[in-house]
This record gives sequence, C-alpha cells and structure tokens, in this order.
Amino acid sequence: MALSRRPTVLALRALALGDLMTAVPALRGLACAYPAHRLVLAAPGSLAPLIESIDWEPLAVGELEPLPRELRGVDVAANLHGRGPQSHRLLAAVEPARAIWFEHPDVPESRGSPAWRPGEHEVARWCRLLRESGVPADPGDLAVDPPPGPPPGASRGATLIHPGAASRARRWPVEHFAAVARAELASGRRVVVTGSRRELSLALELAALAGLEHDAVLAGRTDLVQLARAVAAADRVVCGDTGVAHLATAFATPSVLLFGPSSPAEWGPPPSSPRHRVLWAGRTGNPHADEPHDGLLEIGVEETLEAIAKVGSH
Repeated sequence: MALSRRPTVLALRALALGDLMTAVPALRGLACAYPAHRLVLAAPGSLAPLIESIDWEPLAVGELEPLPRELRGVDVAANLHGRGPQSHRLLAAVEPARAIWFEHPDVPESRGSPAWRPGEHEVARWCRLLRESGVPADPGDLAVDPPPGPPPGASRGATLIHPGAASRARRWPVEHFAAVARAELASGRRVVVTGSRRELSLALELAALAGLEHDAVLAGRTDLVQLARAVAAADRVVCGDTGVAHLATAFATPSVLLFGPSSPAEWGPPPSSPRHRVLWAGRTGNPHADEPHDGLLEIGVEETLEAIAKVGSH
C-alpha cells in the first residue's frame, strides 16, 4: 500500500470476526482522537466490508504477519491485537512516532505502558488501554449500521440459527439446535440456518433433523456482507460464542447465546441489555478442545426456548 501525506493512525487487530466487533469502541475512540488522520486497520482481508462500515481503511494481513514497509514512520500505532511480544514487535518494526500498547517485559519500548489484566472483558480491555494512554473510549459504543442492501430473502423476520463455531469445544450439539428449530417452526416462526462453506454439512444435518426446506439453509451461500445483512434482518439469533453473536450485539438483534468454555464476562454482550440472553453453566475450559465443553452440554433445549421467549424479537 502507498501511504498518503496525511498523518496516519495504524491499528493492528489481525484476528477473526468477533475480535473485530469487540474492538469497535476502541477504534472509534482512536478515530475521535485523531479526526484529521488517515485510519488504517491491519486485519484479515475477509473483514474489509465491515472495517469500511466503521470508517476505517482495511489493510489485509494475516495473524502476526509482518506489516508493509510503506507504513514505516506512521504517526500512531495501536496494538489492539494482544499483549505482545510478537505483535508489539510488528508495530515496533514500522517505527511509529507513538505506540499505544500494553507493557511487556520483553519489549523495552513498552515500559511504562498500561498493564494487561487477565480476565478483563475484551471490549473493556482495549478501551482501558486507550483511556490510560490518554485517548477516551466508550465501551458501550458497540452499535454498527448493517451493510446497505437487501438481506437474503428468507432471513427477514426469521429465527436465525448459527450452529457452527471455530472449535468443537464451543459447538452445542446439532441435535439440540434442530430441536430448537422444530419448536420455532411449530410456533409459526420461519427459521434459517447460517454458516460458512466449511459448515455446510453441519447446517444441512440440522435442516434434515428439523424438517427445514432447502431455501432455509443459507450456509455456504452467503459472504460476510450477506451474513451481516441476514443477522440484522432476523427477528432473533440463536448461536454459540462466535462471531455471529457479536454481529447480533452490533445490530441490536435479539439473541440467545450458548457459552461453553469461555466466560461471558470476557466475551459476552453487555449484561444490562434485555435484548441478549446468555446461557452458561459457570465453568471455563479449553476453548480450542476437540470435544464440546461439559458445561455447554449442560444447557438444555427447554432452557434455550425459554430464553428465546424472553428476548422477544425486532
């Protein structure tokens, strides 16, 4: 990429969809603090449409991938990726005039920076980093406008079920999701199932178990923009601890979220919001394990249906 002559703020958040959405308040804090600057966010290329929707310029990079030389000498570089040292060193390599990051003993340049706090909510963590660095940021500033354009037709007013997750540890059994889908159908509600291309077989299994029509399966047929439109247009979302949950928060779509090995105190929606209900057995574990977390398996179908009834709809 070629840098313009405008002063530049570079932020690093080369992670997944949910990570991007939890960083929105911090990114907005930076934008407000540097209104005349060019705003560049280094993140996966697949997230570009949503990055643009919050008025940042996307720079496609892989996780912990070296940043382009053209960025050397940026005015401000903010590490919203992690505590370091690897991510710190990526930013240090571009020699920013100012770096905003957490202190790490292996990166001498970070000495005196804010301290990392284990267990802190992901949204609050990055806002605190900025505030303690002299940049105001509001952790409640999570709302995002959905991408313009029509949503997938079947999704408008539907119960959107997203059965997939990045790991099996966070994936509620497909039979449970199917039971929820059947109950929603029996209540006269339309149901759609979303997922990536890799999750298509899971979505099709759910549809078969629930007796859904073929056009109810959006999995494998939507890109990120279409998925975001579907979440925004749905009446309610049912899913695990995954990126779609954060889209529901951003778009104020009522949601029921099934947490397993990770605590909602670190990754959940704002606890004060009546639009979102979190079900969690209260135990943590390895979020990357190959089998569903025991606590996730304790969440029952009836409990989930009761939560759906309480969140209502758009």
